[in-house]
Amino acid sequence: MTDIWSFLLQTLTASSAAVLLLLVKAMFRDKLSPRWQFAAWGILALVLLFPAGLGGRYALVNWPVLLEAFKSWATGDYGSVTQVLAPIPLPSLTLPTTVLDWLYLFYVAGVLLLFLHYLLSYARLRVALQRETATEDPMVQAVAQRYYLPTCPVIRVPGLSSAFVCGVFHPVLALPAEVEPDEKVILHELLHLIHRDVAWGLVICFFRCLHWCNPLLWFCANLAQNDLEARCDQRVLEQLEGEARRQYGHILLSMADEKYARAPGTSSMANGLRNIRRRIQSIARFKMYPAGMSLVSVCMVLVLAAPLLVGAKQEVTPAFHAQPNSIHRILAHGRTLRCTTYAGALDTYAKAFLVGAPDCDYQTFFSYLSICTPLSQQKALAETYMDIKNHGTKSPMLPADPDTFSGNYGYRIYDLVSVGEESYEGILAIPLLEPPPGENWVESGESWIAVQTVRAEKQGNRWVVLPQGDFSTLAGPWRVGGLYSPTTVFPFTTYEAQAGDFTIHVNWQTMCYVESIHQDSSYGFSYPYFSLTPEPDGKFTIWSSEDVTATYTGSPEQRNRYDRINLYAYPNYPDSPAVSLPDPNEISSENGIEVTEKRIAGGERLSKDWKSPLHLSMGFWHDRQDFSIPDSYTMRLSFNGEAPEELLLLPTEGGAPHD
Repeated sequence: MTDIWSFLLQTLTASSAAVLLLLVKAMFRDKLSPRWQFAAWGILALVLLFPAGLGGRYALVNWPVLLEAFKSWATGDYGSVTQVLAPIPLPSLTLPTTVLDWLYLFYVAGVLLLFLHYLLSYARLRVALQRETATEDPMVQAVAQRYYLPTCPVIRVPGLSSAFVCGVFHPVLALPAEVEPDEKVILHELLHLIHRDVAWGLVICFFRCLHWCNPLLWFCANLAQNDLEARCDQRVLEQLEGEARRQYGHILLSMADEKYARAPGTSSMANGLRNIRRRIQSIARFKMYPAGMSLVSVCMVLVLAAPLLVGAKQEVTPAFHAQPNSIHRILAHGRTLRCTTYAGALDTYAKAFLVGAPDCDYQTFFSYLSICTPLSQQKALAETYMDIKNHGTKSPMLPADPDTFSGNYGYRIYDLVSVGEESYEGILAIPLLEPPPGENWVESGESWIAVQTVRAEKQGNRWVVLPQGDFSTLAGPWRVGGLYSPTTVFPFTTYEAQAGDFTIHVNWQTMCYVESIHQDSSYGFSYPYFSLTPEPDGKFTIWSSEDVTATYTGSPEQRNRYDRINLYAYPNYPDSPAVSLPDPNEISSENGIEVTEKRIAGGERLSKDWKSPLHLSMGFWHDRQDFSIPDSYTMRLSFNGEAPEELLLLPTEGGAPHD
């Protein structure tokens, strides 16, 4: 915890867990044995030890969103996200400058003062005990031997009314000097000793210090300490029989006002009159717990552990999208999420426009944008939303509808390449539902497309998207399955070589998207649909396409001497091994085209009136593992079935899309 907000997130998360535990314990108070009543507090202890909001998850109540919304409302701060780095306070290295800084400093001071108070109390007690001489007490030895328990040094203290164990690593058993304690009291303390209950008491004191200003957690700490004593009572009763059990209850009543009842670092049978009465009620219920409750107790603890420890991951789609909400909550929802991959950031950015366009869903649109917008720009995002809401200005949304097109593919990103360490840049393409103002519908096989150059980069622990300009519109091909073929509409890398009367080109282009096609079978039949829910942790499906063309550069009189062209080509990457290509004349079909990840094959039988350029490979797409671009292409090219010619195609100057 580094500021007052991270403390609030930690203590509110623990408080909601405490309320659930208190309700469950109250329901099963007469069913669960003291062992399991105390064991249930272990879940709350783990909640207190784990940083709240770890891994983007929350327990029971989505405190991160509520706290961020309140913080934005109270302070106007949209540029930070509250994080709990550690469950303990970490002092700031800078001087306080605001009221909230001073408030956090006051909290840290309270933690230190309470810790110092407990430390001094324990130190005074140890000094007082060291004045006495440790011995081997015969009564203690007799009780230990009878019940097969370990023992420790014994100190007789004048004025002490009851026994207690003090210390964890070098414990001593303090006994009254004036009277001989009952053997059952010694048995109680030796059971504390063997089960390290003093250490558990220190853990409870530790949590008291951390959350000294939370009365609910102090109440839980008192109950946990009482359950610790009740658990020891049960262990004592398991060793006793008949009248000895009733006598044990009378002994407890006589210790209601013990001097060292709450001393840190000690165990004591006494812990206040009210708590003694509760323990006696537990004694009365001894051996009345239903059979099989141990299994029920284990199941109950496991069921509680799931929502309290594992928690729930925040949904990407806001739960409030169907009702009006403040900009504080809208942006808090997105800000508390984060994109863990560059693919997830670009997917979220694209889907923000897709989901916002058809129904003008401003709330979801800005919530999605805030997921992938840099924290430094969140304030401007809030001002844009308020301007739209208060003045009715036009939203920067696109009129895009992914369901209009075949296959329901909503967007594509072209020519994505690395432009630096943890930074990628490419062209986002989104089909438009209607032509831009002043434009008409385009010819069949083409569509109006909105395009924007976007950059994804990592800032801190989140990937964000930085638009590199405004959206523009153009008409381009929209092929079957929603795949654009390589054309001058989008940049591509060109590789070139001269072969006789032809200039051979290979046009390389990449395209990627996060797979969002799902099958809906709710109506008795299955059909694909495009999911508009962003995937901040998504990974790209990457495709590449290679278009091979041959442009005739010879004299018109020599054109008719060409009646067939066949080729095999292979991309060369850095450190890639040499490849032996087959004879292209082995392509059996007259117009054979084959594209695999390892090679391109093409062939065309020319008619008498063939026209240049010839498309020898038609831009088929194939799945890839990365965005790497070939250094060159090796090609075997054959004219008219003659012996093939070896070619090396090199990139043309400026051919790479992001050079």
